[in-house]
Amino acid sequence: MIPWIPRIHAMNPRDVDLNLLVIFDAMARHRGVSRTAEAVGLSQPATSAALARLRAVFGDPLFVRAGAQMEPTPRALELAPVVRQVVETIHREILQPAAFDPPRSRRAFTLLTPDIGEVAFLPGVLRRLRAEAPHVQLQARAMPREAAAGALESGAAELAVGFFPDLHKAGFFQQGLFRTSYACITAAGNAAAPSRMTMKQYLAAKHVVVRPDGREHALDRFLRDKGLERDVALELSHFISLLALLPGTDLVATVPQDIATVLERHIAVRRIELPFKPPQIEVQQFWHRRMHHDAGHVWLRGVVHAVNRRGPNEPLPA
Repeated sequence: MIPWIPRIHAMNPRDVDLNLLVIFDAMARHRGVSRTAEAVGLSQPATSAALARLRAVFGDPLFVRAGAQMEPTPRALELAPVVRQVVETIHREILQPAAFDPPRSRRAFTLLTPDIGEVAFLPGVLRRLRAEAPHVQLQARAMPREAAAGALESGAAELAVGFFPDLHKAGFFQQGLFRTSYACITAAGNAAAPSRMTMKQYLAAKHVVVRPDGREHALDRFLRDKGLERDVALELSHFISLLALLPGTDLVATVPQDIATVLERHIAVRRIELPFKPPQIEVQQFWHRRMHHDAGHVWLRGVVHAVNRRGPNEPLPA
């Protein structure tokens, strides 16, 4: 709280320029126009003009010539400690950049990412947080792509990690993490599926398609643009459901490379060579400009980038 300055009852606060208080504080300490001007980085005429304004504002000479120095009047002596406290408060609590202390912070962050992000991007981030910021909380949320911009703009979420083409627009920053593609997988015991499919075999196979929150994948657009249509036997909302639904079936699934890698770590699957070169997926993190300079947000972005940065088509680390 900025302390009350005594005996300014008739004064309009709009008449008090905070820069004048800085001049007053320097004059109270240096007792000379030239020394005050040097301390605050102004010319002597500008400092003298500021002193004249101070005298007019407070209705008091404030500092008068006494030998080689400018000595304070009783009114200036009364004001000096209060003004000093005001100036120190402004410097300490307003002008200093906000700090973020990861080991002590209890801040909560909300990230937008589909379930692929929860299983592929977040584990490494969580390990770093447990080691460096054990009290920081993360909440991962999935929502339709068109809703992501509004959530970042309003502050309902601080960061979006994944494939968000709708966020390539003014007002948002983006940082690339890695580029990946798609893999076709099936249960290891599916003897009917060859290790390499022709286009005819691929389109005729029974496909399970995952569209989180109804999202269209780059692969969907790729096939549609080529006039190709798969035989979709099952459509899901979550990639993780493939853990239970692929084993023991003849279904095939064309999924992002990271999902294929995660599934291979938990169930017996086999990769099938695709009869076409699949499209690339650019995985990035996005944030709104309102968060660009926030110290905690800068730190979180650094962690996400450090943990998930990869070279082109580099596999998901263990």
